[in-house]
Amino acid sequence: MLREERFEFILKQLTQEKMLTYDTLSAALNVSGDTVRRDIDILHNNGLLSKVRGGAVLRARNPLTFQDRSVHLQKEKDIIALKAQQFIKNGQTVFMDGGTTNCAIAACFPSDIRLQVITNNLALVPIIERYRHSKLIVLGGTYDADLAATIGAVACNEVARYIADVYLMGTCAIDRRLGLSAAVQGDAEVKRAMLRAARKTVALANHERFRRSEAFRVCALDDLAVLITDMPSDQEDLDSFRNMEIQLV
Repeated sequence: MLREERFEFILKQLTQEKMLTYDTLSAALNVSGDTVRRDIDILHNNGLLSKVRGGAVLRARNPLTFQDRSVHLQKEKDIIALKAQQFIKNGQTVFMDGGTTNCAIAACFPSDIRLQVITNNLALVPIIERYRHSKLIVLGGTYDADLAATIGAVACNEVARYIADVYLMGTCAIDRRLGLSAAVQGDAEVKRAMLRAARKTVALANHERFRRSEAFRVCALDDLAVLITDMPSDQEDLDSFRNMEIQLV
C-alpha cells in the first residue's frame, strides 16, 4: 500500500473510531509500528489529526478565530478563572499570555487589585485597564489575528527584560509523556520565554486539552508548579498526573 493510501485509510478510520492505536493501525495496514508512527507524525504536522499517547485522534474541531473561542466552553473557563484567583496576590508581577481563558481570569480580579501585568494578549487590554491600581505592559512583536496576540522575536526579547512572580499559561495541548505543546510556533516561543522568566508557572487547561499534542513543544510537565483544570480533582483523566510534583487544582 502506498503512503498516500495509508494516509487516506487512517483518516477514514478516525472518522469512524474515537481513537486508533499504533498497534491497531500496524495490524490493519500490515506495516511496522515505526512506519505507522512516521505516518501519524506527518498527518499530525499537517494538522489532519492529533497525536495522543499510544495512537491518534481526529483533530478536535475547535473554533478557529479568537472571537469564536471566547464563547467556546465558557462555563469551563469560568471554573478555571475562579480556581486561579488564589494564585494572584497584590503586588505581584504576572505574565499572562494569549488565549481566552486568561481573559476570563482577568475579568474576575477584585476591583482594587494591584498588579503589574505583562502580556502579549491584546484582548486583555480593555479588561486590565479597568483596574486603576494595576499597571499593564503590552509586549511588542508581530500581531497574529487568530491568536489576538503578539508573537515573534521582538515579543520574546521583551519578555526577557522582566521577572514575573507568576506566569498564567494558556495551553493548547497537554500529554503525560510529551508535555505541553502549541499549534503555532510563535505562540510556543513566547510561552517558553515567559516560562524561563517566571518564578512559578500555573498552566490552565480545560478537559479538551488533555491527551493531545500539537506540533510545537512548549515544555515538560515538570516545568509546571500548578495545573488548573475545569475537572473535579478526582477525575480519572488526572490520575496519571498525581505522582508528579505538580499541584492539581
